[in-house]
Amino acid sequence: MPYRSPVAEYKFVLAHVVGFEDVSSTETFAEATPDTVDAILTEVGKLAEDKLAPLNRNGDLYPAQLENGVIRTSKGFADGYAAIAEGGWIGLSAPADHGGMGLPLTLTCAVNDIFSGANMALGLNPLLTQGQIEALEHHAPDWMKELYLPKLISGEWNGTMNLTEPQAGSDVGALSTKAVPNGDGSYAISGQKIFISWGDHDLGGNVCHAVLARLPDAAPGTRGISLFMVPKYIPNEDGSLGDLNALRVVSLEHKMGIHGSPTCVMEYTDATGWLIGEEDKGMAAMFTMMNNARLAVGMQGIGIADGALQHAQAYALDRKQGRTPLHGTPENTGAIVDHADVRRMLATMKADTFAARAIALACGVALDMSKATGDKGWEARGAFLTPIAKTFGTEVGISVAELGVQVHGGMGFIEETGAAQFSRDVRVTAIYEGTNGIQAMDMVARKMMDGGEMANTLIDEIESFAETARGDLPDLGGAVWNAAETLREATEWMTEQGALNDRFAGAIPYVMGFARVLGAHYHLRAAMAEGGEGPRTRLAKFYITRLLPEHVGHLAHATCGADDLYALTTEDLTA
Repeated sequence: MPYRSPVAEYKFVLAHVVGFEDVSSTETFAEATPDTVDAILTEVGKLAEDKLAPLNRNGDLYPAQLENGVIRTSKGFADGYAAIAEGGWIGLSAPADHGGMGLPLTLTCAVNDIFSGANMALGLNPLLTQGQIEALEHHAPDWMKELYLPKLISGEWNGTMNLTEPQAGSDVGALSTKAVPNGDGSYAISGQKIFISWGDHDLGGNVCHAVLARLPDAAPGTRGISLFMVPKYIPNEDGSLGDLNALRVVSLEHKMGIHGSPTCVMEYTDATGWLIGEEDKGMAAMFTMMNNARLAVGMQGIGIADGALQHAQAYALDRKQGRTPLHGTPENTGAIVDHADVRRMLATMKADTFAARAIALACGVALDMSKATGDKGWEARGAFLTPIAKTFGTEVGISVAELGVQVHGGMGFIEETGAAQFSRDVRVTAIYEGTNGIQAMDMVARKMMDGGEMANTLIDEIESFAETARGDLPDLGGAVWNAAETLREATEWMTEQGALNDRFAGAIPYVMGFARVLGAHYHLRAAMAEGGEGPRTRLAKFYITRLLPEHVGHLAHATCGADDLYALTTEDLTA
C-alpha cells in the first residue's frame, strides 16, 4: 500500500500534547510559527510519499554492493538523496550562519520519523550527517567549521561516526585505532572500524568520517581517546575535493535488514585526519554526536511503527476471512478488522505509536528549550528523556512491526507483502547508537545522580495533570495518578540503591515502566485536548485500561535487585 506521512498527527501532537508553543515563543525559534511548521511537514510528507517510499522495497531486494572497491547503492537512492538535500532537510536545525535553517530540533525529529517510515535505509544517511554537524558545531576548531559545515548542511558532503572495532563495542575504551602526529597539525590514523553505516557510497561529494583513535602515550580506557575528522577526499582550501585519503572499504556486512544502507568495515592506513576538539576529550565530542543520534534512532523506531501500522490497517480492512461479530454472515463475510483479536492488535499498534511519538517529541521540546533559554532544568529534562525516547521508541517499533506481521497471518511470513521488511529493518534500532540496555543503565545511573530530582519532577507533572483530568475523565485520570505513584515508589527504590548493579539488573524494566506511565500521561492530554469525547479519547481509554497496567510488572521487575540473577550460576543457565 502507498505510504501516508503522518502530517495531521504531528500537527495535533505539537499543538496540543507536548507544549511546542513554548519553543516557538522563544526568540531563538520565533520563526517556527504554525504556518512554517505546517509548510515544513507538508513538504516533507510529499517528499516521503512521492520519492522515498517508492524506493523502499527496491533497496531491500537489491542492496548496496561493493564492486572493485566502489560501492554501488540501490537503484534510485541517489535521486532520493538528492531530493532530500535539495529540500534543505538535512540542515533544518543546523546553524543559520553556516547555511542551515536554525529551526527547532523537534521539527528535525518529525522529519526523521517521516523519512524512516517511508524508507529507513535511505533516511539513515542524513541522520548521521545531522549528528556530525552538531558535534562539529560544539567542538570543532573554527577553520574546520568553516570548511566542513556548509558542505555537510547542504548535503553535498555526508558525515559518519566511527566508534566500533572488532574488540571494542560497548566498551569503547578498548579501541586500538592509533593517531600519530604528522608535525603539521594533522595526524596519521591507522586502524579498523566495523558497523560503519553509509561508510561509503556513490551519491557524490565527500564522505567525512568522525573517527575515535588513541594518541601515542594516551591514558588507557576512555580517558585517552580523541576524535578526528578523516575525510574520504582531502579537501582543498576552497572546499573542492583533493586527493583520495588512505582509507578503504574492506567489505560490506550482510545484514538482517536496512539492506539499502551500506554498512562498512573501514580500514585506515596512515590516513590523514585532524583533531576535533581537545586531545583525549574525544568521548565528549562523540557523545554530542551520539546523543543527537540516540533521539534520532528513537524516531526511526517510531517511523517504522507508523509504516507497519499503515500496512497492517490496509490489509485488515481488505482481507475477508471467517465470520465476524459485525458483518459475518454465510453470504457476506466481514473483513478481519472486525475480529476482536485483530482489532486488539491494531489498537495496540496505534496506541503505542502515539505514546512513543509523544515521548520523543517532548524530549525534542526540552532540548530546544534548553538551547533557547540556557535553563539547566530544561537541559536535565532533555537528558533524562533521551534514553526513554530511544529505548521505548525502538522497542515500540519492534513490537508494532511484529504485530504487523501477525495481522497479516500467513501472508506476513511471505516477503512479497512487505510486512516482514518493517520487522527486519527496525530490529537494529534497539542495538545501534548504544544498545537499549546501555541506554537504560545510563538512565538509572548517570541520569539519576540528582537523587531522582528530574524523575520526580516529571512524576509531579503527571499527577498534577491527572488531578485536573479527574473532573472530566475520572476513571482515566485516576488510573494515571495511581500509576504515577507506583512509579514514584520504584524511583525512590532506585535512588536508594548504593550498588549500581542492583539498579542495572532492573534498568530496562524501569525505563519501560516509566515510558508506560509517560505514554498514559500524553494519551490523557490528547483526550482532554479533544474534549473528552472522540477517537483520541477512545484510544486513550484503550491504552490506559489495557496497556498502562503493564507498568506494574515492569516496576516490580525493576526493584528486585541483582541477587537472584547471580544466584543462577552459569551452569544453571546452560544446563
